[in-house]
Amino acid sequence: MTALTLAPARLSPMHAVRHGIRRIGFEIRGYTRSPETIFFTFLFPILMLALFSTVFGGDGDQSYGQGLPALSAAQMYLPGMLAAGVLLSGLQNLAIDIALERHDGTLKRLGGTPLSPVSYFIGKIGQVLVTGTVQAAVLLVFAGLVLGVPLPSDVESWLTFAWVFVLGLATSAFLGIAISAIPRSARSASAVVIPVALVLQFISGVYMFFWLLPAWLQNVANLFPLAWMAKGMRAVFLPPEYATLEQSGAWDLGGVAIALLIWLVVGLIISRLTFRWIRRDA
Repeated sequence: MTALTLAPARLSPMHAVRHGIRRIGFEIRGYTRSPETIFFTFLFPILMLALFSTVFGGDGDQSYGQGLPALSAAQMYLPGMLAAGVLLSGLQNLAIDIALERHDGTLKRLGGTPLSPVSYFIGKIGQVLVTGTVQAAVLLVFAGLVLGVPLPSDVESWLTFAWVFVLGLATSAFLGIAISAIPRSARSASAVVIPVALVLQFISGVYMFFWLLPAWLQNVANLFPLAWMAKGMRAVFLPPEYATLEQSGAWDLGGVAIALLIWLVVGLIISRLTFRWIRRDA
């Protein structure tokens, strides 16, 4: 019998939650000790936003459709970079991190302690929520103060941002835990996870405007959560007139919520079914 099935008997649900909350601090400290992780999942969206605004912003503000208000390149790319930051913080960061911990024996050692998978998940997801929030805040401050992007001034927009951000981050975190079971070694973890994240960014409206993609590719992208996160962010940071460029001609925030909730449940179920302290084929 595996440690996964024994752990719940060792700790009550309340103790598991308390252990998980205490573990959040440990996970954050571990995150800050990895310069590579900080760069690729924390600073990368900021650097990419600066790069795109410089490369494509030389002609000043421009309209991206007939009758649409002129916007800067930085404002156009900000929603996609926020969504990409959510994906990198949750899916990519956790998938690689857990795969490495499985390879170096960390998970095996944790499996021999009273720590339950629930506590471990809480620690990881708590770390993602904290670091992802800081990352988004820094990106917004950089966009507003350095690049001059006008940020929303109404409460409704910020409430929309909050639920899209939190739901997207939780979804990405559970999917990251689920995908961490795929790499068979620490060496293959980055090779498996990073291309998946990169392809999703290219087809989901992060590096290329979503409405410029072929309709069939937009349909493919809509099968995955990143496209919906980017759409939710566009609803917050772009003028309402730009909703006409979407496939449905509207922001469809209800569809955003439903798609992310579906993927959240899928990630949670797969994580619970596949997570092991030790790989069965190890």
